[in-house]
Amino acid sequence: MIAIVDYGCGNLFSISSSAKALGLDVVVTGDAEKIKNADRIILPGVGAFEDAINKLRSSGLADVIIEEAKNGKPILGICLGMQLLFDKSYEYGEFEGLGLIKGEICPFEGDIDKSLKIPHMGWNKLIFKANNPIFKYISDGDYMYFVHSYYGKNCEESLLAVSEYDVLVPAVVNSKNVYGMQFHPEKSGEKGLLLLKAFSEI
Repeated sequence: MIAIVDYGCGNLFSISSSAKALGLDVVVTGDAEKIKNADRIILPGVGAFEDAINKLRSSGLADVIIEEAKNGKPILGICLGMQLLFDKSYEYGEFEGLGLIKGEICPFEGDIDKSLKIPHMGWNKLIFKANNPIFKYISDGDYMYFVHSYYGKNCEESLLAVSEYDVLVPAVVNSKNVYGMQFHPEKSGEKGLLLLKAFSEI
């Protein structure tokens, strides 16, 4: 079973619908025991980093996710959920993340050409940087759907794939059993669903 963490900041319906379309056994829950008993965890996220990390911590679910990560359980963070996995974020301040992926979340503003729109929104191709079972059903150059104004930096050791938006944007990161995807696999058509399928088999 895959637990999709409900902490008040997630795109829960589309992720659970996509997982169910693949025939996966999923539950949307904010119950710590159900999350602990799951085989895998998906951490979604929509909105601002500060609000999301505060809700995770106040609910006690931040500690649960960190504990389960240390226990070796496969965990996947999606969009803001991926950013929460990092050490810290500089989104409207400086905030500590879950510390499961080394690096920081920083604004595009000031790093990319002023002619480019923020947020980075739309389809962009993946450029593989390493081999990993998460890619077993897709290919280098496949396109995924992004919507974000902040991106990961100083996370070279965890990079599995990047996309280009004037800078190289970490698209898929990994540290042991913990994965993050900056794009929305649940909104990325067949290829995105195949990434969720691969995660369900890790």
